Amino acid sequence: MHELGMAEAALQQTLDFTRRAGAHRVVRVVLRVGELSGVDPDALRFAFTAIMPGTAADGAALEIEAVAAMARCPVCELDFHPGADFLFLCPTCQRLCPTLTHGRELELTRLEVD
Repeated sequence: MHELGMAEAALQQTLDFTRRAGAHRVVRVVLRVGELSGVDPDALRFAFTAIMPGTAADGAALEIEAVAAMARCPVCELDFHPGADFLFLCPTCQRLCPTLTHGRELELTRLEVD
């Protein structure tokens, strides 16, 4: 379960920021998880919740924002969702689109501290 390592990294970033801000308690943590990041949001939530007790983030609300995969056609410049089969073909010109603009994110985007 690699989500545990990711949760530990996110918690460490959270606690580092909390200390630098002079805060004592984390109220809310918001993570963005891309559809193609290879991260299971439920497993990430479980892992994060399991490691929060005893830290400044104990009891903090965890929000996970899902980011849909989006590709961009280099020919017609259309942004599109590649669909369930994740075939990166432009629906307009049928060109193969190697550029993924969204969907691989795994980022700590917002913290609320007290």
